[in-house]
Amino acid sequence: MTALGKLIRSTAFKLSAIYLLSFTLFAVFILGYVAWNARALLTAQISETIEAEVSGLAEQFRQGGIRRLVFIIERRSRQPGAFLYLLSGPNNEPLAGNAIGLKPELLTAPGWHETSYTISDEHERAPRSAMIRVFRLPGDFHLLVGRDVMEREQLRGVIRRGLTLSLGLVVLLGTLGGLFITRRVLKRVDSMSETAQSIMAGNLAGRLAVSGNGDELDRLAGNLNAMLDRIGELMTGLREVSDNIAHDLKTPLTRLRNGAEEALRTGRSDDDYRRALDSMIDESDGLIRTFNALLMIARAESGTASEAKQRFDAGAVVSGVAELYEPVAEEAGLSLKTEAAEGQFVIGSRELLSQALANLADNAIKYGASAEHGGEIVMSAALRGDRVEITVADGGPGIPPEDRQRVLDRFTRLDSSSGKPGSGLGLSLAAAIVHFHGGTLALEDNQPGLRVVLSLPAAPGEA
Repeated sequence: MTALGKLIRSTAFKLSAIYLLSFTLFAVFILGYVAWNARALLTAQISETIEAEVSGLAEQFRQGGIRRLVFIIERRSRQPGAFLYLLSGPNNEPLAGNAIGLKPELLTAPGWHETSYTISDEHERAPRSAMIRVFRLPGDFHLLVGRDVMEREQLRGVIRRGLTLSLGLVVLLGTLGGLFITRRVLKRVDSMSETAQSIMAGNLAGRLAVSGNGDELDRLAGNLNAMLDRIGELMTGLREVSDNIAHDLKTPLTRLRNGAEEALRTGRSDDDYRRALDSMIDESDGLIRTFNALLMIARAESGTASEAKQRFDAGAVVSGVAELYEPVAEEAGLSLKTEAAEGQFVIGSRELLSQALANLADNAIKYGASAEHGGEIVMSAALRGDRVEITVADGGPGIPPEDRQRVLDRFTRLDSSSGKPGSGLGLSLAAAIVHFHGGTLALEDNQPGLRVVLSLPAAPGEA
């Protein structure tokens, strides 16, 4: 398709053409209305002038008869810019006046007429147009009084020429403006299309150009770029999950296979096989928990978790999780305190938030004990402005500042925790659930220990 063809087929050009046509029709209507009113006004003025002249001549006839009327018409006919006069007798023979070349039947048809005429002037014999009134006098005399309408026709010609010129300029400038605007729009659209084709070809880092003027194309480009960023994040997460499954799940699967081979090779009794099967069941349960955690993280990060969002009390959730893990903490030699008042509402999933807090409580119990500082875990919930802050604090060794961002990644475990059970998904799952609720997760120093802060938007009406 040629460049001109693309311009003509574009939506911007079609819209410009529609606007141009609408404006042209509107201009024609306005100028036509003005011309019609101007013509009507001049016609009315001419009619009033003729009517007044007829009334005056009729009065002269009543006072002086036909001779006086002939004298007055002859005198007025010789004045410059005079009216058109014609006085005829009973046999339609002209008696006085300056109008000639009229149709004979006009003199016998009283009333208003528009007709062509010539005047009895030796310097001008060209036909012209006039508005006339024929008036019957006593004695079968007829009086014709008229007025030239050349000024009216000149005005109509001026308006017609102005209309033609203005419409020509409007069409020309509108067409040029439409082509200019369409070319600019097409240039940006073509640039977007090229970028989109590049992205479809595999360049996922490509983004649509934004001019910065804040127009509709900028808003569209911004929204598409945000969508591409989100797609990129999901693709990155998918690749990370695939890599993590390929690398970090290889070890437990290998242990499961080696345990089965060992049982087949060394098993001598039913008890040996039972112990091997119990070990494989435990390993399988760990794999199932890992896959479930990965699936929940993926759903929470993508915003497609099956749990419907609803309004619930975050303080009650904190209290419930703390009550559930308090016996577990006591068995580990730790004390678990709760500082959460009810009535702190958020919008989201009660089950997912409970799962996140359960993971944090489990981590605190695993790593919160310290030979130097004893072991105390504090779970709290408090309203801070328009946010509900939930904290889980322990007195353990904590996490170095340089590792606090890294531990939020999947399957990340620090050297200090390598000897304890776990898959390295607890903090990742908690972070994904907080993101699902539109909040943030921060790891802070509890001096000593680790303080995990979950900041969630408070439900409307609760701030």
